[in-house]
Amino acid sequence: MKHIKYIILPVLFFAINGCSVYNFTGAKPINAKTFQVNYFQNNADLIEPGIERKFTQDLQNLIQNQTNLSLTNSGGDLLYEGEITDYRVSPMTATADQRAAQNRLTITVNVRFTNKNKEEDDFEKRFSFFYDFPGTNQLVGSQLTSALDVIFERITQDIFNESLAKW
Repeated sequence: MKHIKYIILPVLFFAINGCSVYNFTGAKPINAKTFQVNYFQNNADLIEPGIERKFTQDLQNLIQNQTNLSLTNSGGDLLYEGEITDYRVSPMTATADQRAAQNRLTITVNVRFTNKNKEEDDFEKRFSFFYDFPGTNQLVGSQLTSALDVIFERITQDIFNESLAKW
């Protein structure tokens, strides 16, 4: 019975110590206190007004909610910048009378990430995701809002994972 404490203490120590590398969001500890998200311009051939503002805010909110970093307007330790490069609606399936039964909205964002404290983490990469919707629906109003929410949630999480979680 006396020997159990000699076994439990090291196991408990390693378990607690092993968990300190990651926090509950999966982000690794980094040598940064601030982050900056520059405005993502919409350079897609097909322009949907306002999506660049929504994307920029969604990325800022995700990083603020999943880290203890402070958002700054300039001079951030971590810098996210880029542009929306593609906004496309494509037919996915057709009906017997050659009409679209299902359409797909695809958005692609080019991101440049800079870590001023660790240059080997810097990258430039494209992130893309899609949303399928019935061919009989127009992509406006609540349908467009739902599509943007799904697409931007996935793209911003992918950017977070690439830049901070390293998954």
